[in-house]
Amino acid sequence: MMRIGLGGGCHWCTEGVVQALRGVMQVDQGFLRADPPLDAWAEGVVATFDPVMLPLDTLIEVHLRTHSGGSGYSPNGRYRSAVYVCEAGQDDVAATVIARVAAERGEAARTLILPLRDFKPSEERFRDYYRTDPNRPFCRRYIDPKLDFLRAEFAAVVRPD
Repeated sequence: MMRIGLGGGCHWCTEGVVQALRGVMQVDQGFLRADPPLDAWAEGVVATFDPVMLPLDTLIEVHLRTHSGGSGYSPNGRYRSAVYVCEAGQDDVAATVIARVAAERGEAARTLILPLRDFKPSEERFRDYYRTDPNRPFCRRYIDPKLDFLRAEFAAVVRPD
């Protein structure tokens, strides 16, 4: 198993997207932080996954393509676009994927690669937000389109409904 942190959008959305992927064993939703000066808490998830079933580069690409890493960019804000590395070598994989996706989009790479230094879980009532009631207006408006995108573009790594 491997762990990695992902941030950059609402943690309800990130959690729903990551939970939909094959090979993901656990998704902890909450707030992540790195080293100073980027040590302010930011929304995100920590995913525990099987890298044989879901390669790290694919997980990172899914993350990059399902959040707006370049809009409203605020590296020390609540929605910091980042890959929080937990193990040696993850930073190299993240850098390669971030550069490739940015080049494909013709934009500057703004997603940060940071060490995951601390994690604080969300309140219980906010966890498993999509799974507990996918018919909520927020889920239908923001998470469902991301899941539709996954089914269309990453079908091989999406869990069946």
